[in-house]
Amino acid sequence: MRGVHRVTRRLASGAVAVHFYAWRGGPKITAEPGTPAFFAEWQAHVAARPGLVATHHIGTLQEIITAYQQSVAFTSLADATRDGYVRRIRKIEARWGDLPLRALDAPAVRGDLLDWRDEIARTTPREADYCMTVLGRILSWALDRRRINSNPAERPGRVWRGSRADDVWSEDAIEAFLAACPAQLRLPTLLAIETGQREGDILRLTWTAYNGATIRLRQGKGGRRVQIPVSLRLKAALDATPRRALTICTNSRGAPWTADGFKSTWGKHRPEGLTFHDLRGTAATRLAIAGCSTPEIASLTGHSLTSVDAILDRHYLHRDQRLSESAVAKLEEHRTGTQV
Repeated sequence: MRGVHRVTRRLASGAVAVHFYAWRGGPKITAEPGTPAFFAEWQAHVAARPGLVATHHIGTLQEIITAYQQSVAFTSLADATRDGYVRRIRKIEARWGDLPLRALDAPAVRGDLLDWRDEIARTTPREADYCMTVLGRILSWALDRRRINSNPAERPGRVWRGSRADDVWSEDAIEAFLAACPAQLRLPTLLAIETGQREGDILRLTWTAYNGATIRLRQGKGGRRVQIPVSLRLKAALDATPRRALTICTNSRGAPWTADGFKSTWGKHRPEGLTFHDLRGTAATRLAIAGCSTPEIASLTGHSLTSVDAILDRHYLHRDQRLSESAVAKLEEHRTGTQV
């Protein structure tokens, strides 16, 4: 990125440290280089630099986009959510950044935005909906502050009609993947299956969170604190894992995973049609099949009780044959007990 100042220093230990600054003499950028967070932090520093107001952005959508990224509404988002927003914001800026704000009131603009969404949807419908959601949030934020007069991206409808309700890993698929995947992917997968936590929370999990019997963590999304008793299988895996870094899960070099590094490695080995996030639903399904109640599932995954019911009913509860077999078995047991 133009203007970023790189400084290399040799420490007393002999190691080499590299630091990045928004510009020569400017503030230090603390985010990891090459990540969306790094770009967002650099952009925020540049936007706030005295005497360097980007006058060519005044009166355009880019002015609103930049202001939104400096607001609490954006900075208070969970890290994973914010990174996802940044990737879509880059697309919005590239296509609509120079749109005059006064043009937002024109009736034809909504049609133009929907055409842009539909163009993306030809190849990636879910990405199209995500882009429109982010754009709508930005414009809604600006509308609430009376910086614009209308939000042409409000309630655009959705083009993605799919559902991941049936995208649950079978026991055979789980065991086959654990047996064939690279060593650095086994522990994150097992943690997801046994705890039902999100990818970001698993990758950030440190050894201090594990005391040999339970895992304590504060979820990145929602900030809910959970204490999870570890299963015998997970305990065996954790106890056998060398502690090569602060984090429990590490890459092939023994270093903590970066979000992009994990996604890239996972994408090369994942089973066709399944995602890492599907493991969270799989965990809920396995617990339900085992006869766990809604409160029991919620205590493990960190969902609210109503969220567990909604997730199992509408999104995750795979219509597994074992559920129907269990239901019939309970019915027969009830009948037998009644006859006696």
